[in-house]
Amino acid sequence: MRPPQDWRAARATLWIAGVTAFAWLLVSTLGWDRAAAVYGGFIPGRVGGLANDPAPLFALLTPLTATLVHAGFLHLAFNLLMLVVCGRSIEPIIGARGVLILYLVGAYAAAAAQWAADPGVFIPMVGASGAISAVVGAYALLFGRNRVKVANARLAAWLHALWLGAAWIGLQVLVGLTFMTSGMSIAVAAHIGGFLAGLLLAKPLLWLRWRGA
Repeated sequence: MRPPQDWRAARATLWIAGVTAFAWLLVSTLGWDRAAAVYGGFIPGRVGGLANDPAPLFALLTPLTATLVHAGFLHLAFNLLMLVVCGRSIEPIIGARGVLILYLVGAYAAAAAQWAADPGVFIPMVGASGAISAVVGAYALLFGRNRVKVANARLAAWLHALWLGAAWIGLQVLVGLTFMTSGMSIAVAAHIGGFLAGLLLAKPLLWLRWRGA
């Protein structure tokens, strides 16, 4: 399939991007970067009950609040670029509801994967790249060109999608290395978790969108 290029059919994607950009601008302008990372970032040790957290229920919301916290403008810009490029293509196919489900599930899948990889760490995981990884994963499966020489077309599509996932995660690691000195973690497991969630949800969301058509 050829990705649609109509911005009018990508309102949910643009809404997510706008809210994310506004949150970063507000935090950055007020100088709350550190506080936002500590209180809004996802910290595996806090969720696992290893910290004396006065608001344990709030910790369950941090996979979502972490998507609004970024380590800098470059971090934000790179994430939003991938979001709008991939989201604009898949939203006309899976619908606004599908994009929102994909983003939310991706955020929690990313956090769960990061927690499973290192449940005792207390370094904040920040950024929307885990949730965006789900969008990238769905895009890779729905629109990735079959360039892998495998007899089974479905297997070839999955292999190609996984190649794109590896490239996306590699780019995220390079961006993350820029911010290692700021105390943020390079959440490779989170990107993998979000991307796999996108692969698994792409076809069900497609079916959900068009079942009544």
